[in-house]
Amino acid sequence: MTDKPTPSTVVEPQQGTKDSNEKRDRKGRIHEFQETEGYIIDIAEDDSAPTGLKLAKDGHTVLIPQPSDDKHDPLNWTWNKKHLMLFIVAWVSFLPDYGSATGAVTLIPQAVEWGTTPDMVNHSQAGNVFMLGAGGVVVVILSAYFGRLPVVFWFLLISVATAAWCAEPDTFESFMAARILNGFFATVSQAGGLMFIKDMFFFHEQARKINIWASFIVISPYVGPLFAAFMTETLHWSVPFWVYFGMNVLGMALVVAFLEETYYDRTTPADQQPARGNRFARLIGTVQWKSRHLRNTFGQACWRTVSVLLKPIVALSCVFYALTFAWAVGINTTLAIFVTPLYGFGPKQVGFFYFTPVVAVALGEATGHWLHDALAKQYIRSHKGHFEPEVRLRAVVLAMPVVIVGLVLIGQCFENQWHFMATSVCWGLYVFGMMITTVALSSYCLDSYPEASGEVSAWLNMARTVGGFIVSYFQVRWAEAQGTKQSFGIQAGICGGAILFIVALIVWGKRLRIWAGPLNFATT
Repeated sequence: MTDKPTPSTVVEPQQGTKDSNEKRDRKGRIHEFQETEGYIIDIAEDDSAPTGLKLAKDGHTVLIPQPSDDKHDPLNWTWNKKHLMLFIVAWVSFLPDYGSATGAVTLIPQAVEWGTTPDMVNHSQAGNVFMLGAGGVVVVILSAYFGRLPVVFWFLLISVATAAWCAEPDTFESFMAARILNGFFATVSQAGGLMFIKDMFFFHEQARKINIWASFIVISPYVGPLFAAFMTETLHWSVPFWVYFGMNVLGMALVVAFLEETYYDRTTPADQQPARGNRFARLIGTVQWKSRHLRNTFGQACWRTVSVLLKPIVALSCVFYALTFAWAVGINTTLAIFVTPLYGFGPKQVGFFYFTPVVAVALGEATGHWLHDALAKQYIRSHKGHFEPEVRLRAVVLAMPVVIVGLVLIGQCFENQWHFMATSVCWGLYVFGMMITTVALSSYCLDSYPEASGEVSAWLNMARTVGGFIVSYFQVRWAEAQGTKQSFGIQAGICGGAILFIVALIVWGKRLRIWAGPLNFATT
């Protein structure tokens, strides 16, 4: 089974007059058909669509981007190959937050062993979380210059080494250095995953693939403590980190054996594409180095990252995401401090409690599998085959009430000492809502600036991690000072206020995109 399109006669899309094209270019375009406001998705609904376009197997869905006739074009890869690449990228994306959150459970035994306080050991956790965001920005810069595959290979190689270092440090200072370095390099696919999805899948497929990839990221910080809690019940604290090392080794083996370079410039004819070289050369980057003149210069690669954040809709999306996802990190890193004295939980009971967000993410992934496409298809049917990126944000509006209710009730559960099952359900509500929000926001930014898939992915990742980094420092002290009912109520109020950013983007997002103009990158 393949994903190769079923093309009609290949004819160049209608270009209109030279003056009209120049005018449209000045206003900004979001893909090769030079649309300034959205996409033409369904030619069955739009008689004015250009003729001669390659279509999906249903005969009426326009393939965006239009694939080349080259078998090496990732858009033309088989279904099995594409989804193997997606699974590898998702697995490597799973690792950084898994490893980061593992440290939340090992704080107490580490503090005892090193003769310090859990709060001091937690500084290594905070440093790790911050570097998950900072490393992501570096990843996309290097990927725009060198290509995707060698960056994943070298970053993951160092992640393997630092994971082993985390398991066998000599001192706390050594452990902290290992954790900070591991966070920087482990984030490679978490920050750059959208690049691979954009390279391999057509527009009408991307939301579901983002849903799969994002589920690995959102679920990972809950699986880490879940496993670590059971291990530390009877084993030394280093065992969970050795397990994390083994998971990194598995990721490296998958990358070395199967992952392919997905960067492909469709503006270059197939017979003029750079030589592919052998697999080892592609893996370590020597092939990509020889063809670097065909991509961005290093200065252009750096400016890409900055210029994307200067686009109003990306900046607003990042602010919204930081204000809403930050509490997920705060709750996750401090949960044991709340539930242990309240419910008399030991490590094993805390481990069982982490099944709640795992189930919530699974339900969010299952719901998002049809929700995001359903909202898009409904809009396309009612707008004669056209689609605008702002439609993705409707899912956020549906999810945020669940997020707010979950946060409010978590505070009530802790302060009023409700049964732990009530706390479990409320925590699950918040995580469920954030799973749907994550996919919708990522899809919106990607649809708005598809040529900046890596950059929007990195900035959203930075917003998520920096928000969590800040909150983890004051979450417990805030609850102790004002009570969980008030502190979590304020968090819910911040999420409620943040919805105004989404409303503004739904109403004015299209105008902001047109006003801000195109990115005009040297290459995508």
